[in-house]
Amino acid sequence: MRALILSLLAMTGALLSGTAGQAQTNLTGKEFEAYATGKTLTYASNGQVYGVEQYLPNRRVRWAFVDDTCRIGHWYEDAGEICFIYEHDATPQCWTFQMDGGKLMARFVSEPPATELNEVNQTTEPLACTGPDIGV
Repeated sequence: MRALILSLLAMTGALLSGTAGQAQTNLTGKEFEAYATGKTLTYASNGQVYGVEQYLPNRRVRWAFVDDTCRIGHWYEDAGEICFIYEHDATPQCWTFQMDGGKLMARFVSEPPATELNEVNQTTEPLACTGPDIGV
């Protein structure tokens, strides 16, 4: 009887934890585009602001690390990842994006260790650029 009770408790715990901690699915390119286009999102890593990206029409982007110049680029979907290429560096930088509490969570997959970024602010205002790509 004790074994049956322990077994039932274990199954109940597994069901509850599975419901609460279900793996989130990665956004598709269309889902990412629908969410991000027209927004300027600020991302943080480990509670510290990491950078800001403005998502323009036609999958164009403008990115800046904190206190850095803006970089112009574009993104595309490749095998379930969202990859960015910037004018200053043609090496694709690929990420997976998921929704977490109504905000984006991104994981860098191009090289370990994986960087994880969380959306901490969003606006429709253009990215304020401090470098050569100033303007909208």
